[in-house]
Amino acid sequence: MPGESGKKLFVGPRFRRIRQQLGLSQTQIAEGLGISPSYINLIERNQRPVTAQILLRLAETYDLDLRDLATADEDRFFAELNEIFSDPLFRQIDLPKQELRDLAELCPGVTHALQRLYAAYTEARRGETLVAAQMADREGSQFDANPIERVRDLIEANRNYFPELETAAENLRDELNVPTEGLFTALTTRLREKHSILTRVMPVDVMRETLRRFDRHRRQLLISELVDSSGRSFQLALQIGFVECGASIDAIVSRAGPLDDTARRLYRITLANYFAAAAMMPYQAFHSAAEALSYDVHVLAQRFNAGFEQVCHRLTTLQRPNARGVPFFLLRVDNAGNVSKRFSSGTFPFSKFGGTCPLWNVHSTFDMPDRLLSQVIELPDGTRYFSIAQMVRRPVAPYPQPQPRFAIGLGCEIRHAAKLVYATGMDLEKVEGTPIGVNCRLCERENCSQRAEPPITRTLILDETTRRVSSFAFSNAREL
Repeated sequence: MPGESGKKLFVGPRFRRIRQQLGLSQTQIAEGLGISPSYINLIERNQRPVTAQILLRLAETYDLDLRDLATADEDRFFAELNEIFSDPLFRQIDLPKQELRDLAELCPGVTHALQRLYAAYTEARRGETLVAAQMADREGSQFDANPIERVRDLIEANRNYFPELETAAENLRDELNVPTEGLFTALTTRLREKHSILTRVMPVDVMRETLRRFDRHRRQLLISELVDSSGRSFQLALQIGFVECGASIDAIVSRAGPLDDTARRLYRITLANYFAAAAMMPYQAFHSAAEALSYDVHVLAQRFNAGFEQVCHRLTTLQRPNARGVPFFLLRVDNAGNVSKRFSSGTFPFSKFGGTCPLWNVHSTFDMPDRLLSQVIELPDGTRYFSIAQMVRRPVAPYPQPQPRFAIGLGCEIRHAAKLVYATGMDLEKVEGTPIGVNCRLCERENCSQRAEPPITRTLILDETTRRVSSFAFSNAREL
């Protein structure tokens, strides 16, 4: 336990993030820990150390795993900073890794600022300087080079958990008081009787390329016949989220600080989607079922009438104090390797400026579309993870349009894998992990036959007399 050696432990920013994730004020957490609000204030400003007794009391009172809370955010921030400062732009700067770790721990706000600045820089390099300048010149606006990344950052900052939306979703299900198979009818009735919104399932030749549309003037929610049963329930719950939880959603958005219009709208839609999933899979019932079923995704999907992707996504949100699930990360990619969704309630270091490692078997699911694949993967720093992956098909596309296909990867740190049915019978301590990298541009593993580009931290070596397994050979020494 940190602090037992007698060394003073100053963790102000980390302590503040824990408090904010719990949704508590300084006064409320002070009451829970039996200390004064002024002492909490001093701790968060790094003017007083945190004792082992306070940390133990914090863990016991709020059911916290201090191993996770002490490292998850810092590991993620460090990985992001390491990716930024690996750019050749900084090769002349000898920046020790410990300094990056110190920055990630003590100044998370600076880390966010650097991420956004680097994102703007990379966008400018891609020829979007004019667009960036136009956005920056808008009076009262805040420049966001990529609103999708901005919203992803906000989701990660909240550990993909929003207690007020969870409570609202559970209250809705309690009021409806129907089993899973009756949810669509109950939601349809709710929209009609409480909000005068009529739900209509429309033929594809009417909806054409639209799966869902809300007609404000006629008060009709139109859903394409191509949407399956779980998708229809989700779209109804989404609409209820907008009309019944608008104030809660707006309050969450306002806490994010200044956002441009695109990021604000995207954040609202993302939060409404969060509510819809929580309404289909209410927290307490879903968490209890997940634990009892050892996180069997297919059985959970059947029990809650949800899709494979919906269940995997929901599993990344189980962060309620006193009822936490396994801290999963999730990735969605297409068969070209493009990442369209990523969430992490753990420490997996997703890349913000590149794709994923081709050795991760999430890409292999396209060759085995009816199989769920499992894998132990190991990053260059020795961290090991357990993951499952399966290909999913999106709503049916009318002929001759191509059928949309995506691969869903779900994983966790190896220390949590024993709780998963997919790891039954495996000796997790001895099983050999597949060596992967975050992506090619950051991975320094040699002789990888799947390498698509050399690491930006090494000097490329060209030799006319030799052809190696890898298409790229590079020096062992880091570039400075």
